[in-house]
Amino acid sequence: MSLHTREAGATAIGKAFQHAKQEGRPALITYLTLGYPSPQASLPLVLALEQGGAEIIELGVPFSDPLADGPIIQRASYTALCAGTTPPLCLELVARLRQQGLQVPVILMGYYNPILSYGIESYTARCAEVGVAGLIVPDLPLEEAAPLQAACQQVGIALIFLVTPTSDEKRIAQLAAQTEGFLYVVSRLGTTGPQQRPMEELEDYIATIRHYAHTPLALGFGIAKPQQAQALRGLVDGLIVGSALVECASKGPQVLAETVSSFRRALSQTETIK
Repeated sequence: MSLHTREAGATAIGKAFQHAKQEGRPALITYLTLGYPSPQASLPLVLALEQGGAEIIELGVPFSDPLADGPIIQRASYTALCAGTTPPLCLELVARLRQQGLQVPVILMGYYNPILSYGIESYTARCAEVGVAGLIVPDLPLEEAAPLQAACQQVGIALIFLVTPTSDEKRIAQLAAQTEGFLYVVSRLGTTGPQQRPMEELEDYIATIRHYAHTPLALGFGIAKPQQAQALRGLVDGLIVGSALVECASKGPQVLAETVSSFRRALSQTETIK
């Protein structure tokens, strides 16, 4: 029996987007690295994300070669690995978070090798058991995703794909057709971090993707300040804030919750933040 008693998988993710849409704003998706700065210390930090108003929480599974991550998340991942954080421990930490009352959908962002090492079916089964709603695997090509897709579908969790600025329309259509929960829209080339593309380029890019999408669109990479989030509020269905929160986590749960709250308020306000 799952430790997570609410809706699972894409259903839980979809309800989070629906609730935000009813309030006239994008859903706030926040990211932290599990096990940072230590496994035990990461638990109150994750709970602080929900306290601050995050509606979906993406948690990074530390990996020794995090190709999609910028320097802030790379450092956090290295610290977590040095503190003994492993994929099995990450799943145990999610179970503990559910036991401590975490309610919002949880998505694990991790690379494919650790999943293969764990065993695809065993990993997805354990994910479902502890209350994981979805997986993001940034180094897994669509052409090689069928085994993990089948395992996710078997246990009712979403496998979320990423679209990047190098994706042509044919590729966008393929990824949009296969993703579940939402389509992760990478805002720019490169790794995670605070840089952002010009708005006009983003608008054209999102319009192309929207033509093929059957799920909500969530934009990530480069959203570092509430003002940036507010400027993007009418463009997509969800906004993903990562590196800025990982950097803030060193200041403790209260400051982290306040920072998340500032992003949530920015998405709810129509007057421009100075």
